Amino acid sequence: MSDSKPADGVKPLFYDPTERRIRSFVTRAGRLSDAQARALENLSPRFCIPYQKAPLDVDAAFGRNAPTVFEIGFGMGETSAKISAGMPEKNFIGVEVHTPGVGSLLKLTDEMGLQNQRIIQHDAFEVLTNMIAPASLHGIHVFFPDPWHKARHNKRRLIQGPLVALLASRLAPGGYLHCATDWEEYAVQMLEVLSAEPALENTADGYAPRPDYRPVTKFENRGLRLGHGVWDLVFRKK
Repeated sequence: MSDSKPADGVKPLFYDPTERRIRSFVTRAGRLSDAQARALENLSPRFCIPYQKAPLDVDAAFGRNAPTVFEIGFGMGETSAKISAGMPEKNFIGVEVHTPGVGSLLKLTDEMGLQNQRIIQHDAFEVLTNMIAPASLHGIHVFFPDPWHKARHNKRRLIQGPLVALLASRLAPGGYLHCATDWEEYAVQMLEVLSAEPALENTADGYAPRPDYRPVTKFENRGLRLGHGVWDLVFRKK
């Protein structure tokens, strides 16, 4: 969770305030359900990895050596849990700052008996920088990040050149970066930014078909029925 336990009444920080950069998220209060609160209390010691400014021993965290997939911003965790369940041979590290989402994925992880899911509640940029070794990841998932659709907020978008360079550096050769968005203008930007990263190559001619491992969410299905588009981008480390 955070790198120190906050005092009563003090909000935890999910980022280092000395890191002067524009953030792609805002921390917001969210109501915890009773089930989410119980999951946080009872399951965090088992499935949550504390943030630290030191390399993570992934094998120790999972109790095995296996290909590791890193997910940025898993929301309420339904997609993450389904993907983890479908690929038990891989390790999955999900990073999310919002507490209800962490509680929700913890609950799903327990209910589905997932042994290959771990969670870090912190800023993904700092986790990648300080905890994830270069060339160590099999894959990275970034599904439906906030599009920050107002022009004056575009600078807050997650998929920007500096982050993409960092993501590429953490992928092993042959590893993949899979992004998805339902905001067309953001999809265009994603394609431009990813294509400009010299360490990555597109696996498709433009946008990719949705890989079978990414389930269609209820929100996505509703959008598709209304005629909204969804764009997947899958790039590979050279």
